[in-house]
Amino acid sequence: MIKKQYELQYLSLFYDDLQQKLTYIGEKLRNPKAAADLLDAVEKAILERSTCAESFEPYPSTRNRENPYYAIYVKNFVVYYVVLDHKIMEIRRFLYKGQNRWDML
Repeated sequence: MIKKQYELQYLSLFYDDLQQKLTYIGEKLRNPKAAADLLDAVEKAILERSTCAESFEPYPSTRNRENPYYAIYVKNFVVYYVVLDHKIMEIRRFLYKGQNRWDML
């Protein structure tokens, strides 16, 4: 069986979220190795999912959405994405598991 490869697109909001978390871990918590490890784990998780983006259950939502959200859990964080036209995996948010995510999606 040939695996499909989804095209990856990233919203600037995802990059903003990611940078904020990495800066907090690396500078505020003074743990640059943990920040680098998190970045590697996020990149690996996204690349692994890019071959089967629609094979997972959509993330539950109270809103009616044209494109459902999917979640990738990475350590204490969640990467949120949608699939556009069954070929583009659009990475939208990177949020901490403990924060109120419902209003942010």
